[in-house]
Amino acid sequence: MTVSMFAAVFIALFVGHSVGDHWVQTSCQSGDKGKPDWTGRLAGARHVATLTATKLALLLPVAFLLGLHLSLLGLVAGLGVDAVTHWWADRRSTLAWLARVTGKAEFYSLGTAAHPAHPVTAEGKPAATLGTGAYALDQSFHHLWLLIASVLIATV
Repeated sequence: MTVSMFAAVFIALFVGHSVGDHWVQTSCQSGDKGKPDWTGRLAGARHVATLTATKLALLLPVAFLLGLHLSLLGLVAGLGVDAVTHWWADRRSTLAWLARVTGKAEFYSLGTAAHPAHPVTAEGKPAATLGTGAYALDQSFHHLWLLIASVLIATV
């Protein structure tokens, strides 16, 4: 049951992450969470609170309908680790630091005017892109911790 429990938990958290990060998060939270002051810290905390609630709102019905027996300790440990790491990464300066120390600074700036090969319009101005290296690194960091959270929830 542990393998199927892990799979079901991971899928529910992954979908909850996508919904919470893109549909539930407000524009204010998104714009402010990287600010280097209490405005940023509190916006990040509000985002993580609604994100965690979204994940829980998807996980609990899945667990009920599939007959998964999740422990309270596992839920608290898994969702707690996920929430703390999500808040840390979403402060933006922390993830930018991690990109620098791992040699990913150029990829982090991909898709922005700061990148040496940024796309430009016909007028030579920076062109909008669908995504950035910072976004890709942000999401892959969150996915790593979703995996860890799912293991904790399924095994504790």
